[in-house]
Amino acid sequence: MTQPLLPAPPDDVVLGPTVTDDGVIFTLWAPRATRVELALLTKDREKQENHDMTLGDGGVWSVHCPGIGPGQLYGFRVHGLWEPTTGQRFNPARLILDPYAKAITGGVDYSGPIHDHQADDDYLPDQRDSSQAVPLSVVVAPAAPPAPLAKPISPSERVILETHVKGYTIKHPSVPEYLRGTFAGMAYPTVIEHLKAVGVTTVELLPIHHFVSEPFVVSAGLSNYWGYNTLGFFAPHSAYASMGTLGEQVDEFKEMVTLFHEAGIEVFLDVVYNHTGEGSHEGPTLAFRGIDHAGYYRLTEDLRNDYDVTGCGNSVDTSQPGVLRLVLDSLRYWVTEMGIDGFRFDLATTLIRNNLHHVDQNHPFKQALASDPVLSKVTIIAEPWDIGPYGYQLGAWGPGWGEWNGKYRDYMRDYWRGVIPGVQELATRLAGSPDLFEYGGRKVTDSINFITAHDGFTLRDLVSYNGKHNEANNEGNRDGTNDNRSWNCGAEGETDDEGIVKLRQRQVRNFLMTMMFTHGTPMITAGDEIGRSQQGNNNAYCQDSPISWVSWADEDTWGDIATFLGNVAQVRAAHPVLRPEVYMQHEDVLDADGNSLHRPELAWLDGDDGEMGPEDWADQGRKLLGMFSSNADEAMICWFYAGADPVTISLPPSAWGAEYRVLLHSGEPDEFPVSGETLHPGDQLTIPGRTTVVMQSVLPTSADELAKASADASAIDEKTDETDATDDIASTDAGTTPPTA
Repeated sequence: MTQPLLPAPPDDVVLGPTVTDDGVIFTLWAPRATRVELALLTKDREKQENHDMTLGDGGVWSVHCPGIGPGQLYGFRVHGLWEPTTGQRFNPARLILDPYAKAITGGVDYSGPIHDHQADDDYLPDQRDSSQAVPLSVVVAPAAPPAPLAKPISPSERVILETHVKGYTIKHPSVPEYLRGTFAGMAYPTVIEHLKAVGVTTVELLPIHHFVSEPFVVSAGLSNYWGYNTLGFFAPHSAYASMGTLGEQVDEFKEMVTLFHEAGIEVFLDVVYNHTGEGSHEGPTLAFRGIDHAGYYRLTEDLRNDYDVTGCGNSVDTSQPGVLRLVLDSLRYWVTEMGIDGFRFDLATTLIRNNLHHVDQNHPFKQALASDPVLSKVTIIAEPWDIGPYGYQLGAWGPGWGEWNGKYRDYMRDYWRGVIPGVQELATRLAGSPDLFEYGGRKVTDSINFITAHDGFTLRDLVSYNGKHNEANNEGNRDGTNDNRSWNCGAEGETDDEGIVKLRQRQVRNFLMTMMFTHGTPMITAGDEIGRSQQGNNNAYCQDSPISWVSWADEDTWGDIATFLGNVAQVRAAHPVLRPEVYMQHEDVLDADGNSLHRPELAWLDGDDGEMGPEDWADQGRKLLGMFSSNADEAMICWFYAGADPVTISLPPSAWGAEYRVLLHSGEPDEFPVSGETLHPGDQLTIPGRTTVVMQSVLPTSADELAKASADASAIDEKTDETDATDDIASTDAGTTPPTA
């Protein structure tokens, strides 16, 4: 038995509230409802004025209310069968949010009548009125969208910072106190200056769709901090507004986007369309379930219980045309009206499951994104998994999709803590994970390379803790993953041991350099650039507290990490060969006239006599790898060395560079040649333990230069051969002349 396929709203019908010259038109898709009332409320909620809505085509109800306008508070009362065995849990005692509301005000009274059922039975309705205990929808005046970016960000230039709106500025000393933790604070000039200084081109905001906390989290005295518990897909989270919640949050969000765009920074949203804040059928009924349980959510075969592939109690059902329409309308709204440049889809696999809950990479959702004249032009990124059957879809999303590369994260953590045998997979990950993405015309930038994210350890904690420390979550340290692949460098948690602290900071520099110089798109977690710690908590979703907030002033001892990252970003930006847009191959580089320059685009160096050979690749004890990247204009070598002890390398022969210069390294300042010092083929260079090095290689950029360089090299070789021959003769004579008697 499958869930019933409900009629779709007509394409020409505008859903949600529409402000007119003389009032507001309200529409709601509720195809199985028998009656729908629009409830207009005063700000004190003391008065309600109900208006019956009229059913039209495709299950859309509508009503025109003259004499009202922006700022009006409203909700719906949806009548129908109470029949949980058919996925119908209609209860008009519940005041329901508009799924298309552009703003939401008020909170949830978790002790009030917010469930559609009685306390002792999930399948008996609760008839108490909920209007005093739930958030309300707000009519919002239409307004101009934010100013667009003057110049689009090229995918190869992109550096993403994943950040929480509140957590990034709530403790920022330069942001005015009344703006801290808000949309306005996020775009404060000092914050933007910092982002530019560390090389960020794109801010990816953790969920800003209006969200609520889960009842069990509230009962533990905590709250949902991350925001992965959406209640309104069109409404900016009201708590992030500094000036009001009756539409002011919309204006403030738009102004934030404008300021970012004026600074040349893109704005992406982390969006959660895979589940909602209502949880399972045992949870609160605030919006979607009250409109149609089986219409919005995936249900089990008996249609009584939620089919959960998200781990959050429910799963939104995009196989229903009306639900798919909701998601697409929401995305278009955020692009056209709110100025958003791209989206990261949380648990994206849930969105491409069909009516049988099976994963379908040809799902109408993907087809719509590819063909839509608006959405096909923005950046889209998948978190390419959910927890359901066949939910792990890394590498399967195809052209046009970026994907969080979880294999990259796991491998790089293991490599730098020294538990990986050999360097075979290191080369694969550094080259942009072609084993996952190089097919069908996909670009290397589709690989979103990250070491940390909001979910898990911060970068500082990754090198400071061997195990999670989630005691503050009040779950007995049972929550959060145990697969951290971390190394505390010799002491668990914070320490005054100077040697351990230096090693930790060195490892952080290694992670940042590796990520920034891996082919693909780097993503940094907010606060990692200044050494933010969560005290070992790897599941801080419920910590709206200093555990999660970026502390800024408290990270003075790690402040030079930001300067270091800024230098790394400058080198990456200045040398396009370090950030290709397409996969590089072991093929000859051609000059502008199509002549071979007799060097490959991409090669792997052994630190001895040139390229890696079969024995080098098979060496399970190898910790060193050089990545040679070249185009017609320049060539660079990145050395990655995870061994604990120093290693001495010979710089590659002249085919790889006539001269070499160290541009950047993760070691201490006195461990390498001074900046700009010229090194030559065959010179010895000692790389300290656990160090990354970036070198510039000087090579011909045209066939004429190559011919001249070859002639010069031949002349030098001939002269050297003559000198060597003379020396050999002298040496031979001296060695063979018998001693005199």
